[in-house]
Amino acid sequence: MDRNAIVASFSSSKTCNRQAPLSHGTHHLRHSDHNSISQQLTTPSGAGNLVLHYHQELSRNPSAKPIHFYSSSGGNAGLATVTAARSLNYPATVVVPNTTKPLMIAKLRAAGATDVLQTGDSWQQADDHLRHTILPSRKHETGIYVPPFDHEQIWEGVSTLIPELQTQLPNSSSEPPDAIICSVGGGGLFCGLMLGLSRLPPPWPTIPVLAMETHGADSLAQSLQAGHLITLPGITSIATSLGAVRVAEKTFEYGQQGNVKSVVLEDAEAAMGQWRLADDERMLVDTACSVSVAVCYDGRLKRLVPGLGPDSKVVIVVCGGSAVTVEEVIRYKEKYGARMGVEGKGEGDGEVPSSHTMPRKGDEEEVTRSHSK
Repeated sequence: MDRNAIVASFSSSKTCNRQAPLSHGTHHLRHSDHNSISQQLTTPSGAGNLVLHYHQELSRNPSAKPIHFYSSSGGNAGLATVTAARSLNYPATVVVPNTTKPLMIAKLRAAGATDVLQTGDSWQQADDHLRHTILPSRKHETGIYVPPFDHEQIWEGVSTLIPELQTQLPNSSSEPPDAIICSVGGGGLFCGLMLGLSRLPPPWPTIPVLAMETHGADSLAQSLQAGHLITLPGITSIATSLGAVRVAEKTFEYGQQGNVKSVVLEDAEAAMGQWRLADDERMLVDTACSVSVAVCYDGRLKRLVPGLGPDSKVVIVVCGGSAVTVEEVIRYKEKYGARMGVEGKGEGDGEVPSSHTMPRKGDEEEVTRSHSK
């Protein structure tokens, strides 16, 4: 991993009032005074903030019917909705596409979901079914829809990550990181980060932000290339948690800002980031998250953000490890390892543990597509 990397967490929801922790990265990253790792795996997403918002509204204007929360995300937002709703003693149902892994469905049920329904080939189809079929049929209750990414309260919840970073970054809190890296599905995380940055004095609002996607789930990148919002015909990437065929309008708006660079990596690179993060930091995350980690290996980051040096501070937002198992990491390493293998640089060259554990077959293939305005 490039030595100037900091890994930060997804925003904590005010429902659970947890600060997103930021900690220094592995000591194996030599000459890396500012490498940090933050574990977000137990921190709810901004969707929990939206549930809290509705709870406060209901406290002021009680409903005559039973309250039931509904979400259409099989990823972090779905888990956050269930967790937040159950903490407030409300039932919660999640509708997911048929591509959602059995592991994720089991986790939703274990978190306390009243039900987990599967329908459609994409998140968009599952969401349409929830909003247009399921919710109108629930006449006996007050069904409350919790979108996974396109809502101001979700962005508000995520935006708290930025002031949390301020208090935890090395040196002065007034000194921003040199770049922030995050994954983009529909854009809830990305919009929240951009909102948080916009509320701080210069130079915070203009620091480089890398918006990461995988090929086959790159609805933001393709929209930016086209100059208007586009809808993908489907999701073909292994990073199914990035499976929004169309990003939010606010995501597209923020994506056009001059400090934002849209970057698309192949599935092989996302898988590489997954197993190398496990080797280097003992953290298991899914490929929707590890695509943001992958860009920090083997010189990719310095090519995308010129001028980074050993004292630079780069925050990588580790946005989820919910849909991952050890078996998946092993399977992806076997499938993509030879393609992503590089020759070891030898002792003393600043390599990390994964430099030794990764496969040695073939040469590294450059498969990065970068879109900048």
